Amino acid sequence: MVNVEELGWDVRTVGELDHMILKAPHVKLRSAMEGAKGDVVYSIDLRLTLPNMEYLPITVLHSFEHFLLAGFRKYMPENFVCVAPMGCQTGLYLVLLNEGSAEVICGVYENILNDILSATEVPYTHASECGHFENHSLDQAKDLARRLLDSK
Repeated sequence: MVNVEELGWDVRTVGELDHMILKAPHVKLRSAMEGAKGDVVYSIDLRLTLPNMEYLPITVLHSFEHFLLAGFRKYMPENFVCVAPMGCQTGLYLVLLNEGSAEVICGVYENILNDILSATEVPYTHASECGHFENHSLDQAKDLARRLLDSK
């Protein structure tokens, strides 16, 4: 059984929460699912804006998704499974294998946010790598990264 408190997560925020009381920006553990052979899949919410109050433009969310994809592949190649935007346009889902430490995950996330600030282009934006390659904004991704780092 996974002990989420030992992993550094606030047990009051694990799982589904009333979207009217969610805080943002916020990183929270959504779930930890242990497989039959001991591997654990962690689903993490990277909440960027307040639900039902502020929505990210698709261009920003799309660019941010690309930065997180590149960053988690770089910093956590053995653990990274995927990152995907929330349909409500308030954040992204992160899925990791066998790494559920809040400190590790938040540290990598902060590294990625700092990487965005020094980036000269959004990763994976060639037509052969992206299904909507023209729908990106480096400047808006940097603004969001700066805002998230400032709210830490």
